[in-house]
Amino acid sequence: MSKTIAFATVGCRLNQAETQEMEELLASRGYRAVPFDEPAQVYVINTCTVTGRADFSDRQMIRRAIRRNPQALVVVTGCYAQTDPAAIARIPGVDLIAGSQEKYELAGLLDSLTKRATPLVRVGDIRKATNVPVASVTHFRGRSRAFVKVQDGCQHRCAFCIVPLARGGSRSREPKVVVDQVHRLVEAGYGEVVLTGVDMGHYGRDLFPRTTLAALLGQILDVPGLGRLRLSSILPSYFTDELIEVLAGSPRIAPHLHVPLQSGSDRVLRLMRRPYNTRIYASLAERLSRAIPDLGLGADVIVGFPGETDADFAATRALIGALPVSYLHVFSYSDRKGTEAARLPGHLPARTITGRSTALRRLGRERSLAFRGRLVGRTWEVLALEERDEFTGRLTGLTGNYVEVLFEGTDEWMGRFLNISVTDATSDRTLGKVAEPSSEA
Repeated sequence: MSKTIAFATVGCRLNQAETQEMEELLASRGYRAVPFDEPAQVYVINTCTVTGRADFSDRQMIRRAIRRNPQALVVVTGCYAQTDPAAIARIPGVDLIAGSQEKYELAGLLDSLTKRATPLVRVGDIRKATNVPVASVTHFRGRSRAFVKVQDGCQHRCAFCIVPLARGGSRSREPKVVVDQVHRLVEAGYGEVVLTGVDMGHYGRDLFPRTTLAALLGQILDVPGLGRLRLSSILPSYFTDELIEVLAGSPRIAPHLHVPLQSGSDRVLRLMRRPYNTRIYASLAERLSRAIPDLGLGADVIVGFPGETDADFAATRALIGALPVSYLHVFSYSDRKGTEAARLPGHLPARTITGRSTALRRLGRERSLAFRGRLVGRTWEVLALEERDEFTGRLTGLTGNYVEVLFEGTDEWMGRFLNISVTDATSDRTLGKVAEPSSEA
């Protein structure tokens, strides 16, 4: 009889992709996945540690699993497990702590795992990692979109970031492994494939022979039946002429890019140790917008970094106001133990950080409304997602440029591409109606 196993994911798309990889690896060993809120014999929590709040969410999820079934085996893996296994080991009820690479060894580790007074810790030195383990995925439960991990780790040492300590240096999956994965997902019926990684623009520089993200995209675009290909976050410095040409040259690549900014002040960017300045960022944003019609351009911004002055914040607001961005992810700075930023002078009062975050989120909403307003009166191809809007009960469709459109429709349309006429854009939602069904995902 198969064992029941439940997974919870805290954090980014890359974590989501890795959770699905673990689920399939364990399914091949006879484990049957059930929802996390149901009783299970094994619980796996794939953690994040990018902020202190993420650590708090990790611990909440761990304790939730223990309360759900105190007799179950509780496994904690991911970035928090890698960076602070001792903190997790102090939580009564945890049985196994597996690091960032060791998560791919769960099937073997679970074979002999039993309830323990103190957890088994399998966390290696991530700095010695030289590869990305291969793990095939053929389905994502409850999703119209599939995520493919192409790269892990990061070569940069930004002052605020703990990720290199959690995931190690940049390393890439071989192109054939990635392309084969996309083949399987397309054959399984997924309409959209999203490529994920920590430092995805660095893809291929560690491989032999050396390759590039642009070359990988060219191979993926040859996959028969591929509907839509989307890329996750890429740093400004990685946008070569070759990459921009590929991005602008294929209608199957979603006209959506997420390019982290973090600050509109060159002085703060230097303190952050970011590998670009505002001139480079602004020039790239304008070039991408000219090259890719109707581009949805997102940006991350950190507010309240140590030493950020009123003038620095004003420069950030002014730059964002001038950039062709369609949405913002605004993060309030908080210390992350083990980073350079935590040791910097000039930490700001919480009230100042909150006020600046509020102002920037308001600007982000204004930019989003302006962008979505330009979609009104036009027809867009959307992928109908597998969840309805919780407030209106309408279907949710995702455009290529990363706008969610709500519309009336039946469950049979979920997972399909539809032509939707956008009828209205309000402060918090975009509305539309079906023009005509397009093609099945």
